[in-house]
Amino acid sequence: MGRERRFSLAWLGVLPFLAYATAFLFLPAANVLVGAFRSQEGGYTVDNVRTLFDEPYRTAFENSIEVSLVTALLGALLGLLIAYSAIRDGTPRWLRGVLTTFSGVAANFAGIPLAFAFIATLGTIGIVTQFMTEQLGVNPYDHGFSLFSKTGVEVVYLYFQIPLMILVIAPAIDGLRREWREAASSLGASSFQFWRYVGAPILFPSLLSAIVLLFGNAFAAYATAYGLTGGGVNLVPITIGFFLSGDVLDDPHLGQALAFGMFVVLGLMMLVYVPLQRVTSRWMR
Repeated sequence: MGRERRFSLAWLGVLPFLAYATAFLFLPAANVLVGAFRSQEGGYTVDNVRTLFDEPYRTAFENSIEVSLVTALLGALLGLLIAYSAIRDGTPRWLRGVLTTFSGVAANFAGIPLAFAFIATLGTIGIVTQFMTEQLGVNPYDHGFSLFSKTGVEVVYLYFQIPLMILVIAPAIDGLRREWREAASSLGASSFQFWRYVGAPILFPSLLSAIVLLFGNAFAAYATAYGLTGGGVNLVPITIGFFLSGDVLDDPHLGQALAFGMFVVLGLMMLVYVPLQRVTSRWMR
């Protein structure tokens, strides 16, 4: 007789998470998917999805994709350099602890508090702006910079994108074993050759998956951009907020269609992220 399967009590600990995920993730997502194809009269239609290709919604997606792509690429590059500088051999171990702690805090510091902090620092009468104007004689706002523009949103997003990249890429950098470098050096390989043939190929899947993660993180951000610009920059999350709040626009189904468009974009990113994450996990073993 085969062994009888027994119910594991460990599943009881998972049930609260499954209930939470169902109530606040799966059910709202299902409601958005259905509502995107509903009309104001209650019938089913594809007009809401077709409207996404018209202005100003097309520009909203273009702006959101641009902001997400720029901050993901810059955040990945700067985060990689900072993380490697702190983790490499010869760097004091306490520095990594400080960097990791700060990154954990900064990666989660977003929304209205982050927007206010940057307004007080780089706003038109911010501390740094006044210092540059009075002490250096250069006002960045006279040279085309504005914190309340798309460029300003990108600058603010980098504040939490770079720390997130540090947290994500640090385990991959740890995966570069010292033995590999020593073996390459003993065979006569230069530092450039090591990175070209060993280091870069190993880090590349982790780097790409981190970029995808940063893209999704910026693409779905709402409170920071809204608190900074007050809706002055046409981004998809802000436009969705206008539709669902009813303060300016009153068509929740079109707002759900916009959210459906975000699902599609993020779904395409996940199609890239999941295979890369599998490749990365093999190197982490």
